[in-house]
Amino acid sequence: MDLRYTDEQIAFQQRVRSFLAEQWTPAENKKDPAFITRFRQQATDAGYLYRGVPRQYGGSEQAPDVIRAQIIREEFAAARAPMEVPGNGVALVTPTLIEWGTDEQKDMFIKKTLTGEYRWAQGYSEPGSGSDLASLTSRAVLDGDEWVINGHKIWTTLAQYATHMFALLRTEPDAPKHKGISYILLDMKAPGVTVRPITQINGDTEFCEVFLDDVRAPASWLVGPRGDGWNVSRSTLKHERNHIGSSTRTMPMFRSLVKLAQRRQINGKPAIEDPRIRSALVQIEGYLQSQLWAGYYQQTLAANNESPGVLGLVNKLTTTNFFHRVAQLSTEIIGDDTLLAPKQGRDRGGDERWVNQMLGSLGQAISGGTSNIQRNIISERGLGLPRSGSEN
Repeated sequence: MDLRYTDEQIAFQQRVRSFLAEQWTPAENKKDPAFITRFRQQATDAGYLYRGVPRQYGGSEQAPDVIRAQIIREEFAAARAPMEVPGNGVALVTPTLIEWGTDEQKDMFIKKTLTGEYRWAQGYSEPGSGSDLASLTSRAVLDGDEWVINGHKIWTTLAQYATHMFALLRTEPDAPKHKGISYILLDMKAPGVTVRPITQINGDTEFCEVFLDDVRAPASWLVGPRGDGWNVSRSTLKHERNHIGSSTRTMPMFRSLVKLAQRRQINGKPAIEDPRIRSALVQIEGYLQSQLWAGYYQQTLAANNESPGVLGLVNKLTTTNFFHRVAQLSTEIIGDDTLLAPKQGRDRGGDERWVNQMLGSLGQAISGGTSNIQRNIISERGLGLPRSGSEN
């Protein structure tokens, strides 16, 4: 594994850096939505954003190159420049539509998703179908050229702001559990859609429950074959787990944790001087470094068109474990102040955000599939072990 960039890669790095120096300089405009939109379009035209999306759908249509993609992430992060529009749309819906969607669906949805005009909610989990997603009961019945949808979705992130939803719905009720499920798009403003935010343990309302009562969606908004939504959803979940498993947030989080230990005191001294705290920090850094180097190894394999094998299935779980360890240690450093309810909204400051991070880490082990489900995936798909309860 050679982590040095080639001369050609270094030249590309310099081009990205020069572009950012020219286009991302006026500090007063960096919070201006119109300025950010123009910048993203310029970056796309230059081939730095939406690289896997064809030009006809608003992307830059670049050949897959994991090293160039890594260089772009590094340089944009160093310049604190925005990359793609955040959210489910770009991260999950767009790659799924590219893989499974019709030309009509791609024309209709992808470009407006890239610009942020369309914002997407994920209609997967239900009150009785969380980790056992295939047991879902929300249904869609074809009535002429429309689907009539009824059901109840829950833990739907930011559904109150979404314009559309991609949902798993049972279209063949007599089929086996993993069959007869279809992947259907729907308009969140359609009659019969009711969104109720859920107040979380930290006071936020990031998650919602969504009630679907005789909601109608065009028949043409079925993605992939009818009844094969489980396979389509696995494609989306793959992108979600890779997104959640990314190491882009872990290193900044660790640096912030070290600063917290330097700032807070335990027994009248900086917490970082406490042997237990220092030992825990070293353990977390070791865990982080192993994750970082595993990422480099996977990047090298990808650059050589080789499969990461079981290692690629571990990413989401290791990131979840990292955030859990950080939450535990930050709680010990902050001490009794963790009993205080964090401020709501975006006005959190100082150490209050650590209380929110600690509470949020509980959900981190659930989103994108619970940690136990991830362990099953690793053991069954990666290590070839028998399914739970099967005889061998």
